[in-house]
Parts: sequence; C-alpha cells; structure tokens
Amino acid sequence: MGGFAGGDFPGGRKLDAIDIQLVILALLAERPAHGYELIKTLEERSGGFYTPSPGVIYPALTYLHEIGYASVEQQGTRKLYSITAEGQAHLAAHRADAEAILDALSRIGGRMDQVREAFAGVGDSDAGASDEVHRARHALKHALHRKHGCNLEEARRIVKILDRATAEILGTTAASSQPEKQKEV
Repeated sequence: MGGFAGGDFPGGRKLDAIDIQLVILALLAERPAHGYELIKTLEERSGGFYTPSPGVIYPALTYLHEIGYASVEQQGTRKLYSITAEGQAHLAAHRADAEAILDALSRIGGRMDQVREAFAGVGDSDAGASDEVHRARHALKHALHRKHGCNLEEARRIVKILDRATAEILGTTAASSQPEKQKEV
C-alpha cells in the first residue's frame, strides 16, 4: 500500500496520500469526525510525532468523498465526515495496511513518551525542578562540547567527573556505576 514500508517511518518521512486516505478511513470507521478532529486524533495516537497539516487532511477527505468512500454532512461552517459502505469495503480489503500504519504511529508515540520522560529527569509535578534539570543538562552538554578534542589527560579527568556524578545520582559508589571492564588477554 502506498509508500509505507511496514515498520516505522523510514528516514523520518511522513505518510503518503494513499496511506493517509487509508488511515482516515480507519478512523472514520471508529466514528464520524471533522477534519480538525482527525488531525488531533493522529497527533494523539502518535504522541505528537505526526501532526498532519490541514493541507494534507482536507484534500484527502475531499478525495474520499469524491470517490464515494466518505459522506459529508454540513454542520454550520464545519463538515462531518463518515465512512460509506464503499469505504468500509475498501478498508476491509486493506485492513492489515491500515492497522500497520496505526500501530507504527502508536509505537512511535510510546517511544516519544519514553524519550520525553528520560529527558525530563523529574516528574511534571515539579516544573521548577524539571527546568533546573534541563538547565543543568544543557550546561553539561555545552561544557562537553567545548572540551571535544581535548588531550588524553583532560579526557580522563572528565570521565572521572562524569563517573562520580553518575554514582552520586544513582546513590552508588563510583566503582559500581561503571560497567565491568573485560580482562585484557
């Protein structure tokens, strides 16, 4: 189906037109929706990784309506889209592809949540502490960047500092925070 290569989005690319049409049909099969709701649903399912633009969603909805896979009900200034029997049949024929895309979005969203948690350093309950951790992490990154290419003695000094900091954060001794070194043969 489309350009989706199974698995996750290779090279960070987005869904192609056929893929997005299929995903829209799958979402409309769950419940009728407005275009904006579809955008928000995809954003939520992907943990913020993929937020299709209106310039992607609305032309796809128009096309699905034109080929008879979606119906439209005008609600004031908004349009409510629903899947038709023809759309249901098309979706049924390509259900595995639609599920693979939605599963990939969910997996990516889950990983994005893990990355956010790892980078936050502390819970959202204390935004001030989170800001302090972010500032300290940024300062460390900047300091390490400035020392890039330093001599061996300086590199060893930095390693000792980082080992001590790791041990202190983990509440262990510096020796126990280092991975075991293999014996030289």
